[in-house]
Amino acid sequence: MLKLQDGIKEIIRKTATSLPRDVEAALVRAYEGEADGSPAKEVLASMLENVSIAKSSSKPLCQDSGTPIFYARVPRGLSFPVIEKSIIEGVRLATGSVPLRPNAVDVLTDKNSGDNTGIGFPEIYFEQSEEDTLVIDLSLKGAGSENAGTFYKLPDERLKAERDLEGVRKCVLDAVYSIQGRACPPYTVGVGIAGTRIAAAALSRKALMSKLTDEPGDDRIRELEKKLLAQINELGIGAMGLGGSCTALGVKIKHAHRHTGSYFVDISIACWANRRSRLIW
Repeated sequence: MLKLQDGIKEIIRKTATSLPRDVEAALVRAYEGEADGSPAKEVLASMLENVSIAKSSSKPLCQDSGTPIFYARVPRGLSFPVIEKSIIEGVRLATGSVPLRPNAVDVLTDKNSGDNTGIGFPEIYFEQSEEDTLVIDLSLKGAGSENAGTFYKLPDERLKAERDLEGVRKCVLDAVYSIQGRACPPYTVGVGIAGTRIAAAALSRKALMSKLTDEPGDDRIRELEKKLLAQINELGIGAMGLGGSCTALGVKIKHAHRHTGSYFVDISIACWANRRSRLIW
């Protein structure tokens, strides 16, 4: 019988070597929308060629195979520690077999563990589920895009941003304009709005797990996502920061209730290779 750790290894392989269909389709549309002979079109062509080669050869899309981030929805009766152990062992197996670049470094000794495991590495988040199946979502988050994340506390005098969705819009545009092409655009932009810093950061990271085709239930959020995507692409940063009409493939916003006295906005960035997959067990 296939063990969960083997399933984890295979979902890591899939995530590292192939883009989600919605992301690949968005890259194709971006390529088709750029002018012939432009640097943006050439860069996007290289990205799509890279996607094809990685998929056909089962090799990682990027030399930075990222931080493995798992979101596990666990049915009642299954043990969180047992699943955590299987995930960690799956990461060890995948590091050698895919292979993945060893990225886990001890902050005290500066020593690399060599197998992408250590304290808090990989990141694993658990949620109790009423369903009968174990669902594990995985993101492989590169350091370049993670370093591009930005945090705001509203009101923000510099941006003239108040505690409202217009203030959120100003924060997102400021964040993307500030990083320019340093995190390998075209980006997927995740936005979290909440009353604590931790909640906002968790929401913005989780927003990157949404499909680009997903539609939010609230009309105000839907309109803000569309408006931000259009305005980000008007910045002209373009693929890899070389100019062009596509700086972002999508904007995804998640929000939570806030305390009366606080309003936090966190922006998470995914590079063009927004690597995410789902395992249903």
